[in-house]
Amino acid sequence: MADVGDVHYWRCGDCGFVISRTHVEMSDEVWGELNYQFHHFHEKSGFESEINQPPYLEQAAMLAVLVKNDIVDAGSVLDYAAGYGSLSFLLDKYFGLKLPKYDPYVNQGGHLPYLQQEELGTYKTVINSAMFEHVRSRDDLDRVHELVASDGCMVIHTLVCESVPNDPDWFYLRPPVHTAFHTNKSMEILMAQWGFKSSIYCPQSKCWVLLRGDVSDVELRVADINQELQHQWLFCKNGFVDFWKGF
Repeated sequence: MADVGDVHYWRCGDCGFVISRTHVEMSDEVWGELNYQFHHFHEKSGFESEINQPPYLEQAAMLAVLVKNDIVDAGSVLDYAAGYGSLSFLLDKYFGLKLPKYDPYVNQGGHLPYLQQEELGTYKTVINSAMFEHVRSRDDLDRVHELVASDGCMVIHTLVCESVPNDPDWFYLRPPVHTAFHTNKSMEILMAQWGFKSSIYCPQSKCWVLLRGDVSDVELRVADINQELQHQWLFCKNGFVDFWKGF
């Protein structure tokens, strides 16, 4: 970010959602180059990087459990903004499930080929890991939702908290491609606008599953899973599961 300089933010006075004005006003060329440099460096630095990677194995395990319990559909699924395909790889190797992938910046590598934009359709399950914090407009989010079938669900991994700290040293501001910071209230609003009625949260995978139906459609299955695992591994409720209140 040395060439960019100071970063300025907007905060919504109603829901507390925060977005970087500096990134919004960047040219597409500067934004694209920033993404390429950051992700290329991060991939090369490996697991010893100081930037937290998503918990891919836990995400794969969660998806396998939800598929086995008919909560998500593995027959019509897409990993949108899949990056280098880590989740797809682990889900296939350790759980035997195929996860097609698409990424606007990465289109080769991994054990499964990437779908091209013109090949995309709609899916019963759309997975999106670590992208919601990288958007510069509402259109970026709507583009993901448009791929979800009318009876489908969306699985998202991002950081959602009660309120975004007014702290320039907050750890989540440091990656130069983090632009958007969601709150429990902003996600509740977004869910309602998209037509999702209930959600499931898994703390181990740090993922939410947004569902079209009422929580009564899944709460018995969620209770059975928690009983089998002898741990409250999943939380569910109508609306957005506001699990994180602080840090």
